[in-house]
Amino acid sequence: MMQLIHKITGWTGSPKGAKIVLIVWLIAIIALSGAAPGAKEFAVSAGEGSIHDDKPSALAAQIMNERFPSEEGLPALIVFSGKEAAGAEQRAKIAEFSKWLASADKPEQVAGALPFHQLPEAAQNQLFSEDKTTLIFPVSLKKDLASNQLYDTIGQLREGLDRIGTASMQTEITGPAGIAADTTNLFKNADFVLMFATVGLILVILIVIYRSPLLAVIPLLIAGVVYQVVDRLIGLAGKNGWFLIDKQSLSIMMILLFAVLTDYCLFVFSRYREELRKGGGKYEAMREAMAHVGEPILFSGGTVLMAMLTLFAAVFKPYHHFAPVFSVAMVVILLGGLTLIPAVFALLGRKAFWPFAPKPETAEKPAKTGVWHAIAAYVVKRPIVPAGVLLAMLIGLSVNFGTMSFSFNLMKSFPDDISSRKGFELLEQKFPKGQLAPVSVVLESDKEITMDEAFVRQLTQLAGELGKQPGIDSVTPGIKPDFAKPGAVLPRNFLSPDKHAVKLQMITADNPYDQAALDSMEQLRQKSEALLAASGFQTADVRIHFAGQTAEQLDVSDMNERDTIVIFALIALFITLMLLLQTRSIKLSLLMIATILLSYTATMGLGWLIFHYGLGYDSISYRLPVYTFVFLVALGVDYNIILVSRIREEAKRVEWKEAVRRGVALTGGVISSAGLILAATFCVLITQPLQELFLFGLTMALGILMDTFLVRGMLLPAIMTMMGGGKRAKANLNKTKAV
Repeated sequence: MMQLIHKITGWTGSPKGAKIVLIVWLIAIIALSGAAPGAKEFAVSAGEGSIHDDKPSALAAQIMNERFPSEEGLPALIVFSGKEAAGAEQRAKIAEFSKWLASADKPEQVAGALPFHQLPEAAQNQLFSEDKTTLIFPVSLKKDLASNQLYDTIGQLREGLDRIGTASMQTEITGPAGIAADTTNLFKNADFVLMFATVGLILVILIVIYRSPLLAVIPLLIAGVVYQVVDRLIGLAGKNGWFLIDKQSLSIMMILLFAVLTDYCLFVFSRYREELRKGGGKYEAMREAMAHVGEPILFSGGTVLMAMLTLFAAVFKPYHHFAPVFSVAMVVILLGGLTLIPAVFALLGRKAFWPFAPKPETAEKPAKTGVWHAIAAYVVKRPIVPAGVLLAMLIGLSVNFGTMSFSFNLMKSFPDDISSRKGFELLEQKFPKGQLAPVSVVLESDKEITMDEAFVRQLTQLAGELGKQPGIDSVTPGIKPDFAKPGAVLPRNFLSPDKHAVKLQMITADNPYDQAALDSMEQLRQKSEALLAASGFQTADVRIHFAGQTAEQLDVSDMNERDTIVIFALIALFITLMLLLQTRSIKLSLLMIATILLSYTATMGLGWLIFHYGLGYDSISYRLPVYTFVFLVALGVDYNIILVSRIREEAKRVEWKEAVRRGVALTGGVISSAGLILAATFCVLITQPLQELFLFGLTMALGILMDTFLVRGMLLPAIMTMMGGGKRAKANLNKTKAV
């Protein structure tokens, strides 16, 4: 493998090879642009309901669809709310809106709506909140709508409300359809904002650090070329249905691509400048530079790729859907790092560094006295001090990691002023909390159900047993023996058309997304057979299923717990193996992965201190630990590899302590620059309206800065100094001296 890499990088360091590489990349862009659309065209929002098909809530939803077929899709809940009890004028406006939705002029994708205008006043009163100020008006959209159709339909409903008027009532659209439409709206222009913010930030940082216009522009142009290839390849996959493209993954992928390619540019041109100062031609200098940084780039990119591939092992679909997008991106990024970057810099030569072009140095220059030279000297001279202080600090922060609280409520991630969240909060204030997302209880029988007195008695007993369980507010409809009488009218959609299932509605006492409601649902699942038996049903013939948001979120919680263990273990294992392959040292590999993991736990602990005590959050998204682990650990390996590779290179010529000092001094500048850029690009996510992205961006920035300046800059070299270089380093040094 290394011989192949040396051949590739050596070839890009030749006049002919560099030109061919550049031409091939340009041809790839032109060909893919003609054959494939952009990825955004096929991107969708992988919602909270994206759970594995064999989970209880997914099976319950499937049974609901089979037993109670309907043309209705996602519901939109329109909330009408006033400061005082709704009067005749307000009810007239609601009735006018109801008539519009029942007419031929209604939006095309509306399947049905509450017939408010046809209900008697007594029935209307039951739909209002206890204080008669707020009404839930459900509207069902058609099945299987594309995200743009759903977004347009919600927009038409808003236009209808504006046209009719609301008589001083506040109107908000929430529910699954409203949330989905608002999610589409939030991401509608996000990619453009992220792109311009990322490019602008990287440009400013590079100009400030290197004071060279070309060194600031070249990495961005290279990243732009690679991004075009990645975008079209993912678009091609979306067009052919090879895998699902998640909108959120595209946003983070774009930031990752620009940041990582900029880092690789820094690694290459820093070593290229060093080789140019030794004299010789620009192509010879590039071949020599890539001989030293080609392997670190391969292994750093390879570890990130391995981390992304582990997401294929996730059963929670939003995690799983990240895997193909990021895997495709990392393969192309790695190719760009090994071919396009050296080719471009080799063709430009010293001109790339204008106006500070590196000149050949004929004499030995005096030792530098920069910041990283001073830090390196101190760390090597007194390693126990920085090692002890930093270990105590990082372990102390890591302890706080165990106190974090996580939320499964998606609405908490939305901005305060967005309609679906405001509607959700109005319902939470005015109605029993469980009515935000009722649970559907499906009683399924292998035999045809006969509504005789015995069955009604058993069903009544079951409803009563369910209602007595902890965390359950009510079960409707209230089953009465009168239903068994000839001519009795059953509640709508109570008995399935095939007469093999009965559907009840259950309201939880707690917010259906809170942990307390999830715990109640888990207890119900565990007791389901006992509840059936206590109600007189034969458990061999009858089964009970729970469908709805609470049941789904319980499965999400279980899947998240499983995926966290699997993903963490696989990434740690694969990265350790990659480090072992690269360093050929068990001791160094274990040390590097240990510092990476410690850096992660300390970052999460510090983040929780800021989020909880600084920003006042009671809980954070349950997905944050997984996302942060995947990216922070995978990207943190890059700087490990660059530092340790340089130390091992220097150890072939000097004693181990001096090799550590030189390694830190020579790579400190480029690693700190790369870390600043990487942290800054993730900070761009702070501008996003979703709380989850805001917290992810802030956590990543904190972790990268901590990893760059404290763990990689001081802790790791301090421990390496105390450990010594081992027999291999001594043997290499003795061999060099003998020569």
